[in-house]
Amino acid sequence: MTASIVTSPRRIERLVSGQRTSDGAGVKLTRVLTQELQQRLDPFLMLDAFGSDQADDYLAGFPDHPHRGFETVTYMIAGRMRHRDSAGNEGLLENGGMQWMTAGRGVIHSELPEQEEGLMEGFQLWLNLPASRKMQAPWYRDFKAKELPKTRTASGAQVTVIAGQCSGTPGAVQREQTQPLYLDIELQPGSLFEQPIPPEHNAFIYVYRGQVELGGQTVPTQKMALLRNEPDRDGVCVRADRPSRLLLIAGQPLHEPIVQYGPFVMNTRKEIYQAMADYQAGRLAL
Repeated sequence: MTASIVTSPRRIERLVSGQRTSDGAGVKLTRVLTQELQQRLDPFLMLDAFGSDQADDYLAGFPDHPHRGFETVTYMIAGRMRHRDSAGNEGLLENGGMQWMTAGRGVIHSELPEQEEGLMEGFQLWLNLPASRKMQAPWYRDFKAKELPKTRTASGAQVTVIAGQCSGTPGAVQREQTQPLYLDIELQPGSLFEQPIPPEHNAFIYVYRGQVELGGQTVPTQKMALLRNEPDRDGVCVRADRPSRLLLIAGQPLHEPIVQYGPFVMNTRKEIYQAMADYQAGRLAL
């Protein structure tokens, strides 16, 4: 039997149901991590889950819109979406692919479906930037499914490592100051997944297929479980009694003020006013 790598697993603080809403030009989605949870789940600002096989729910997409002060991570489970931005980047996000965009001092981009029927499903995560990096130059990279690192744990879990590290496999992207961990985990009936996480890091899971058990508590599909921060807990242990898939997301908090106005996330109101003025004057993405 393989020795446990987590000796004292974290427990669930509470379960959260996402809020159904729409964004962009009317794309229907579920806002899993809402603005009221930003301080609790610092450095993460938002998590949206989208998934529909009804074209009217997604066809209008996300036309040109601005961002400043954070990073977006878009992970596509199924579907085709085209990214274009003011920095000259372009990429096609397809089944199993991921795009990571650092808005930094400012970028204007669009994300538009390249399909008129079928399933479109995926997630967009917003990751805050530290104050010292909010005005850095924009950055973008598109990852095809085959470019995302994958690993199979000793207990049989299949894991796509988007950020951070799992079982010695480094993720596609690393960030020193926020140290994000972003895993897509597939479990079969009777399987177990363990992941060490520093106790000071904020962490949550989101189940999007099946259901899992964590700390003796069931987390059903389309639920987010916030994990307690306790100094004597060294990681996460998840079990499944049916085929299940979930995201595990964790990171080092910045402990900085968070001031958000729509697509701008800064540290002060003055910086927000400046972002709005820059956008209105056409200076945001220069």
